Amino acid sequence: MPAPGENLKINGERLWDSLMQMAKIGPGIAGGNNRQTLTDEDAEGRRLFQKWCEDAGLTMGVDSMGTMFMTRPGTEPDLPAVYVGSHLDTQPTGGKYDGVLGVLAGLEIVRTLNDLGIKTKHPIVVTNWTNEEGTRYAPAMLASGVFAGVHEEDWANAREDAKGLKFGDELERIGWKGDEPVGSRKDKMKAFFELHIEQGPILEAEGKDIGVVTHGQGLSWTQVTVTGKESHTGSTPMPMRKNAGLGMARILELVDEIAWAHKPDAVGAAGHIDIYPNSRNVIPGKAVFTVDFRSPDLATIKAMEQQLDAGAKKICNDMGLGLEMETVGGFDPVTFDETCVTAIRNAAERLGYSHRDIISGAGHDACWINRVAPTAMVMCPCVDGLSHNEAEEISLDWARAGADVLFHAVVETAEIVE
Repeated sequence: MPAPGENLKINGERLWDSLMQMAKIGPGIAGGNNRQTLTDEDAEGRRLFQKWCEDAGLTMGVDSMGTMFMTRPGTEPDLPAVYVGSHLDTQPTGGKYDGVLGVLAGLEIVRTLNDLGIKTKHPIVVTNWTNEEGTRYAPAMLASGVFAGVHEEDWANAREDAKGLKFGDELERIGWKGDEPVGSRKDKMKAFFELHIEQGPILEAEGKDIGVVTHGQGLSWTQVTVTGKESHTGSTPMPMRKNAGLGMARILELVDEIAWAHKPDAVGAAGHIDIYPNSRNVIPGKAVFTVDFRSPDLATIKAMEQQLDAGAKKICNDMGLGLEMETVGGFDPVTFDETCVTAIRNAAERLGYSHRDIISGAGHDACWINRVAPTAMVMCPCVDGLSHNEAEEISLDWARAGADVLFHAVVETAEIVE
């Protein structure tokens, strides 16, 4: 089938207005958003998205992990559907675009098709995946992971947040536990496309409009618990201290050394850190933190994990500290579908947008869905590469360009009815 003509473009101003309207729900304290998964704010954002979709003629399905599937029928409804979307949940200090752009750009595709009276053979399904961020419930991309068969649903429902509240209970509390079996759609997926901000500095630095995502970095999350002995900071002699905070500090320095040793593509850090009892005059008796290693090469990730395991054990043994290590998340490096990637690249070419191939440094729902359906991603720049920060920013032109490319890739795959 021929590709949609070069004159077909989305309504950038309407997309931008939708982004700004959604950003009013769960506002942060510094211009961004705090709309964490399964909170009241998440429920409110879902309701607004549902209204917009139903106004555009879409019908809603919700699975038992709370993922929303909004369907525009095709002229041949029994054909496999083309899925497009991302997530509406945010970090505690998140931006207005991370994930949300991909969901609302999917909605904008449908609105544009409606405006132009265009029909497609294959249905198009706009998707909001539950708990992509993983900030409240680890691991990240939880619902798409269950959908793809990576995680067991009972295990996911039993995940607890910092207050001991279970995922399954909170999903029911906010009223978004659906009755559709998770993963029941995966055998009827023609493709999945996800638009996302880059969350890195490459596209802006090189002046590129579009990132054609060919691969995704693999990820390893290891939760480390270092146990010492709480004691008074003033009256405990230095040789008699069992300082869990100091043990953590030395392990974190090891993490940095490991990442540097595997440059240029490997990275490592700890983002989630808790110290107990976290009092000014008490030597920490326990430290809990999550080490995040990433690389596009699986062997490199495994080597980094092994070095962390050996090095952390030595540090704690030498200091007389207890140590526990648990894998709490991760996925192998991803190679996205060549046909879908080509559709994105060709769309950027036809539309005259500058572009380059890129490897995603972050995890996305597309990484799991790639296991069960042909999948690819589009990226647009973000200012200074900043994300997971309330200062996260993009321009209307960047959003429009990304959504235009997404539109063409999705509609070409769904096949316009002439």
